[in-house]
Amino acid sequence: MKHVLVTGGAGYIGSHACKALAAAGYVPVTFDNLVYGHRSAVRWGPFVHGDISDRAALDAALRTWQPVAVMHFAAFAYVGESVTNPGKYYRNNVVGTLTLLEAMRDAGVKQFVFSSTCATYGVPSCVPISEDHAQNPINAYGASKLMIERMLKDFNSAHSMRSMCLRYFNAAGADSECETGEAHDPETHLIPLVLDAAAGVRPNVTVFGTDYPTSDGTCVRDYIHVTDLAQAHVLALQALQAGAASTAYNLGNGKGFSVRQVIDVAQQVTGLNVPVVLGAQRAGDPPALVGDARRIQAELGWQPKHADLADIIGTAWRWHQMQRMASK
Repeated sequence: MKHVLVTGGAGYIGSHACKALAAAGYVPVTFDNLVYGHRSAVRWGPFVHGDISDRAALDAALRTWQPVAVMHFAAFAYVGESVTNPGKYYRNNVVGTLTLLEAMRDAGVKQFVFSSTCATYGVPSCVPISEDHAQNPINAYGASKLMIERMLKDFNSAHSMRSMCLRYFNAAGADSECETGEAHDPETHLIPLVLDAAAGVRPNVTVFGTDYPTSDGTCVRDYIHVTDLAQAHVLALQALQAGAASTAYNLGNGKGFSVRQVIDVAQQVTGLNVPVVLGAQRAGDPPALVGDARRIQAELGWQPKHADLADIIGTAWRWHQMQRMASK
């Protein structure tokens, strides 16, 4: 069996990727410090408690499991926090990843699938955004991911370490079998916040900004189902295993939905009212982010299977209902 070291594998996207890896015949080895991840989400392979800044822990994990590749999700990912505390993001995301890459180099692990982000593009000059669009991040989170993409190019040139950088848009939804799902603390993602407001777990949801240059004045985002994201990571790994060269791909559905549209669809899916409070724009929030994912569709055969917003929200709603029932 081929082992894959999955940093951040106890997190939201990482745990879905572990399930997809196991289904594809790999053994995912989760390496996670559990700062934001959940031990209960590690269900498809071994668990190693460790931090990507700990070189000794990384060396031990690589030596013990001898993975064919690393799939890297471990990162701080709160955009607003990255604006007010950029040092935290550069230290963890950039320096931590450098430590990981050097450990891989010394262990002879040459394949790397990277969880990047559309935040590397900043405010786009046009939408949908292709991979050739200029990368000008407007927050430290996006900048940290762009720095890692640059490091990967240099490690490819110097050490023949091939990588796939997957720049995805807004991950959403949950595993259709409700084996894992979205459970952030604090929660900042729109769909779970809206569902919590619908369920009465929180009193309302705040709409940050109603004066953007969009159809209804609220931010527009491209929502992609987390299971589709996970499958793209497996395809990227398989391409590297087959000898593919390093590259970057966008992962999105190619269509955007405004905050108001998400709230409307959530009300339709749940049959419940979502109380709304209007707030000011947040620093670091571009008006619209919509991805062009035709390159990965053409080159790796990736096709989103859950592109409908009601379907995405429906899986998230089932997951959240199950978690609430389990906590009673």
